Amino acid sequence: MSRIGKAPITLPKGVDVTVNNGLVTVKGAKGTLTQKIDLDITVAIDNGVINVTRPTDQKRHRALHGLYRALIANMVKGVSEGYKTEQELVGVGYRASNKGQMLELALGYSHNITFELPAEIKVTTASEKGQNPKIVLESADKQLIGLVAAKIRSLRKPEPYKGKGIKFTGEVLRRKAGKSASKK
Repeated sequence: MSRIGKAPITLPKGVDVTVNNGLVTVKGAKGTLTQKIDLDITVAIDNGVINVTRPTDQKRHRALHGLYRALIANMVKGVSEGYKTEQELVGVGYRASNKGQMLELALGYSHNITFELPAEIKVTTASEKGQNPKIVLESADKQLIGLVAAKIRSLRKPEPYKGKGIKFTGEVLRRKAGKSASKK
C-alpha cells in the first residue's frame, strides 16, 4: 500500500470538499480549487477526514493513489492557508515593479520585460536599500504558483560564476571558480 496514499487528510474548519463524477472541488477562505481525478480512484469524506483508496495493486493504480492524495492535500492546504513564494533579483541594475497583475522586470537586457500574471496570483515587489529587489507571489493553487515562479526564474537564471539572476530566497547556488591566472 502507498504510504502517502493511505495517509488521511484532515479538513480544517471552513473548508468544504465535494466529490462529483471524478471532480473534486475544495472551497475555503482563500478560494475554490477543482481537480479531475481518475474514476478508478475513490475519494471518501467521513467526519472531516478524506480517505483516498485504490481498487487494485496494479502499477498504474499505485501511482495514481499517492498522486491524487497529494494533489487533494495541496488543495486543502491552499484554500485554508495559501502558498507563498519569494524570489530575489541578484545583479547590478536589476529591478522589479508591479502595477496590478503586470510585473515589469529590468534584468540587464536592452529592454524591460513585462510579465502578465494570472488573476489567481497576488504579486508584491519590494526594493529596500542595501538589499536585492524581491518578488513575492501568493496564491491558493500550489501548481500554478510553482509554474509562474519557474517561468519568472527562467527569464534570467542564476549564472554559476557571480550568481547574477533571479533566484528563490534561501536557494543555495552551486558556484564555480573563475579563470585562474596562468603561471609562467
